[in-house]
Amino acid sequence: MKEPIHIDNNTWTLFLDRDGVINKNIDDGYVLKWEQFEFMPGVLETMPKLAKMFPRIIVVSNQQCIGKGLLSIQELNEIHENMINLVELNGGRIDAVYFAPDLASADNKLRKPATGMALLAKKDFPEIDFKKTILVGDKRSDMEFGKALDMVTFYLSNSYNESNNCDYTIRTLSEVLDYVKF
Repeated sequence: MKEPIHIDNNTWTLFLDRDGVINKNIDDGYVLKWEQFEFMPGVLETMPKLAKMFPRIIVVSNQQCIGKGLLSIQELNEIHENMINLVELNGGRIDAVYFAPDLASADNKLRKPATGMALLAKKDFPEIDFKKTILVGDKRSDMEFGKALDMVTFYLSNSYNESNNCDYTIRTLSEVLDYVKF
């Protein structure tokens, strides 16, 4: 087991990818309505514990379903409002959600692995120090996003054998608690 990360709860930030970390991925598809949104096992129980540890919890999510015309920004915002409300009803917190609505392209500055969503978060929360930030994601683009900003990266995977250039590999969001200590 890797060494734990010692944090003080006033300065660290937690960035979470959405699909595959907070909610289940839809194979070859997208969450297009709230009825399709299914929290990953343990997420609602873990979010209150993370809320006590991190003064900022921020979701960053590529949502090219908007660029494909499958979902409107208003419909996505409704899904996010429901997600935030349910997390709060269970004692947790999400402070902000940033999403990249466009199709993948080399010049897209928002879509991960580009760092645009993190820079927007820093503009809204100037106290963010990327070197004191943990990112949890389930894709290589998430790890590249985090590494580009010197974040501590957690790769959520079904296999501990995958590395994807991350600092830690976990199978569930709750495993973050095994590595982060006050």
